[in-house]
Formats: sequence, structure tokens, C-alpha cells
Amino acid sequence: MEGRRKIPKLLIAVLLIAFFFAFQICASASDSDAIYYESFEEPFDGRWIVSQKDEYQGVWKHSKSEGHDDYGLLVSEKARKYAIVKELDHVVNLKDGTVVLQFEVRLQDGLECGGAYLKYLRPQEAGWLAKEFDNDSPYSIMFGPDKCGSTNKVHFILKHKNPKSGEYVEHHLKYPPSVPSDKLSHVYTAILRPDNEVSILIDGEEKKKANFLSAEDFEPPLVPAKTIPDPNDKKPEDWDERDKIPDPDAVKPDDWDEDAPMEIEDEEAVKPEGWLDDEPEEIDDPDASKPEDWDDEEDGEWEPPKIDNPKCEAAPGCGEWKRPTKRNPAYKGKWHASLIDNPNYKGIWKPQEIPNPDYFELEKPDFEPIAAIGIEIWTMQDGILFDNILIAGDEKVAESYRLTTWKPKFEAEKEKQKAEEAAAGESDGLSGFKKKVFDLLYKIVDIPFLEAYKPKIIDLIEKGEQQPDITIGVIVSVVLIILTVFFRLLFGGKKAAVNTETNRVPPAEPSDNQGTSVENEDEDEKEEDAAAAPPRRRSTRREN
Repeated sequence: MEGRRKIPKLLIAVLLIAFFFAFQICASASDSDAIYYESFEEPFDGRWIVSQKDEYQGVWKHSKSEGHDDYGLLVSEKARKYAIVKELDHVVNLKDGTVVLQFEVRLQDGLECGGAYLKYLRPQEAGWLAKEFDNDSPYSIMFGPDKCGSTNKVHFILKHKNPKSGEYVEHHLKYPPSVPSDKLSHVYTAILRPDNEVSILIDGEEKKKANFLSAEDFEPPLVPAKTIPDPNDKKPEDWDERDKIPDPDAVKPDDWDEDAPMEIEDEEAVKPEGWLDDEPEEIDDPDASKPEDWDDEEDGEWEPPKIDNPKCEAAPGCGEWKRPTKRNPAYKGKWHASLIDNPNYKGIWKPQEIPNPDYFELEKPDFEPIAAIGIEIWTMQDGILFDNILIAGDEKVAESYRLTTWKPKFEAEKEKQKAEEAAAGESDGLSGFKKKVFDLLYKIVDIPFLEAYKPKIIDLIEKGEQQPDITIGVIVSVVLIILTVFFRLLFGGKKAAVNTETNRVPPAEPSDNQGTSVENEDEDEKEEDAAAAPPRRRSTRREN
């Protein structure tokens, strides 16, 4: 009897151990598998729901990617709004562990103005319906390419609930990477890590890393500032912010003539020999004849058109000769007192800082779960193809999908592009060099201090890619812009130069003026004395 009782206990122990290992294996497998994956190999009808709202007239199509047997979800018409959504079988929690959001986009006809991003939607309890999916449907994350006008970025927007006000606020990633400008397939990846970091990858290469809780990485920041300027603090009336003031003891020199003209006639000029005083510069065209249908009563008296007087071509000039003008050596312009340090200068006034009543601390973002994936865009382009949408709990899973679903297509498209460039007469060496240069420029343009110039630089780069004959000019232009910004940051703006001999201070020049100080001084003087100076007669080509 005792022996028989030991057998069940042994079996139970073995089964428990087996169950434990089986559970670990299953758990490990589930961690490495895709949470959600859509390849679009099968038609999307019945699985994805097209919005029935009237404003979304764009037609979605199940279509092959150009040159491949691989299917995707196609934007088929230009200048339309599109909206389609897929409800997930299971809600995805973003608060625990790593979550990877990844999808492919191919801009088969380029992207001049339009979006190609995804919205990761909150559960429908937040107040939305699949058939009424639109721009106002509440999302947790918006991620993907967007380009139009000065906008050229791979969006990453987190919609986060303010724990104090209860309102949902859009927090935009600062300085996001630019959208690739070619027509190849590209894969976009956002990796949300448990240490509050997010990485944005394009084609598997990290383009941006940020921290959700850093004020340097998101605008507005998820965590408000501890202090804010006091809105009730007012600048005192006697506060003087002028660091320099005109010298009250300065006196205009007695010989300073503010009314002297800028230019005077050149008394030493002599009329050239052979000048034809009695010949006009223009004469009636001797070959012109009055049109047969000309009606003097309706059209007025007919006059032949004028032509240059051929006699003047051989002569130094024709008509009344006038002395040319020259710069007046006595011209000094308007007198200004020299600047001195302001003894009452108190600095630039700022309101005092007070504790921010809206401040709160946050250890981790309060991510809302994902219950659906939606595409809600407006675009002027057709040919946008979405494919291989993935949500995974492991970065390596996302990498394996990139290698198997995106990489072969991308390599085939690149080879085809090279062949087309070679057929167009562009050598492989030059083409490869240019591509490296443009890739480098796209990376440089993401530097934060170039943000204000980013649209202009990207526009130049794209023109260079599209027009090979102006590539060198584009590269030079971009380099000049970058150097200009760099030197401004390094040396700052120019200060007004003081003329100690004449006590004259030229007006301060704009910071973006690259001319010399002498040229700017002259221009300022010209503007100030335009009313006083006599108008200068425009010279003709025949004047000496």
C-alpha cells in the first residue's frame, strides 16, 4: 500500500516539472512572436474597415508592389482623403516591456504633398466607431512619414493624459528624421523601451533616439517645468534695457554739413569728340508700314515704331550730352552721437519665476493601450503602398521581419535603379558617389541647429537628386548655408562700428546681412538721405 501511494506523488512531481518547463517554453515563444502582423497577401475586405464618412472618398486597393509579386494596401487616387482601420484581436499594453511598431511604405510616384503614417488607436471605450473612423478618433501613437511644403518628417506623436487636468495632449518628437525622397520601399520602426527611451529607425538604421521624459526631446514636454514666469509680474516703468546710449556730451563738428548731396557733377568730365548733339538716340523705323486694317478713327493716328539710331552706333553718343556724376567727397550724411555704456542699464527684464501649479512628477509615461491600427491621411499623390504592418515585443523579431520581407525587395529595387541610371548615361561610380553625398546631406540636415533652415536645405537636396546637372551647385549651396549658420552661432551678430573721429555711428545692420560694414554703411546713409539728395539721372550706354 505504501509503495502504491508513492507512485502518484512521483507522477505529480514529474508532471509539475514538465508543465513548468512547457510553460517557460511557451512564454519564451510568445515573447518572441509577433503580437500582430499584416502582410496584405490576402484581400483586406472584411478584415479592414473603410470609413463610411463622406469626406473620405479615396479608394483603397489590394495591389502588387511595382516589380514584385508582393501585395500591399494601395492609395489609388490623387487629391483624396483616405481612412481605413483594423481592430486587433487583443489589446496591446505599452506599459510593460519593449514594444516595436513597424511597417513598410513605398512611394511609387514620390511624395510631394501627403501623409503615409499610421495611427495606433485606443480602445473604442474612448469614444469612436470603426465605420466612423476619422481624424478625431482617439489614438495613443501616430507614427510615419509626412511631407508637404516645409513639413518633411517621420512623425512620432504620443497622445498622453495629463494626470492633473485629465486632458489628452499631443507630444511631438523634436527634430524627427526626414522622409527618404526616392521611390523605393522603406521600412519604418519605432522601438518603445521600458527605460523610457524611444528609437526611430529607417531601413533598420537608427535615425533618432529620445527619452519620453526629456524636455529636450518632446514638445510640449510630458513633464512640465517646475517653475514658470509669473504672469502677474510687470516690468517697472523705470527699467532701462538699453546697454548703449548716445553720448549726451557729444557735439556735432562745425564743419559737418548734413545737407551736402551724396553725388555731384564731375566738373573734370569732357564731352567726347564726335558726339552727335543733333542726332536723336532713336528714330522711326524706315521699314515699318501702316497696317492695311488700321483705322485712324478707331485706332488713332498711326506712328511707326522706334529703332536705335544707326548713326549713334559708330559715334561716342547722341543727343544732349550731360556731365556724369561722381561721389561727393564732402558728403557725410546725417550726424549721430557716438554710443557709450548706459549707466542706468539693468539688463533685459524677465518676470520672476514662481512654482508651476500644473507641475507633476512622472516616472514612466502613462501609455494608453492599442486596440486598433488606422490609416487616416490626406494626400495629393497616388501610388502610396502600405505593407507588412507589425507589432512585436522583441527588437530581434522586428529585425527578422525586415530581413525577410523588406530587404529583398529593397535590394531588387536598388539594382533596377542602378540599371536605369546606367542606361541614362550615368556611371556607376558617379552615381554611387552622389548617393553617398546626398545620404550624408540628409543626415546633416537633421542636426538641431539647422532646424530653421531644414525646409530650404531639403528642397535643394531634392532638386539635386532630380536634376543631375545641378548636383554640384546644390552641394555648394547646402555647404554655404551650413557654414553661414555655424559662423553665426560661433561669432554672433556684428556690432555697430563707432567712428571716433567724426562721432558718427552707422545704424546696426541686420544679422543676416553678409555684406561688408562699409557697404552697409553706405546703404544706410543712402536710405536716410534719399529725400535730401538730388535724384541721380540714369546713365545711358552712350554716356562716357
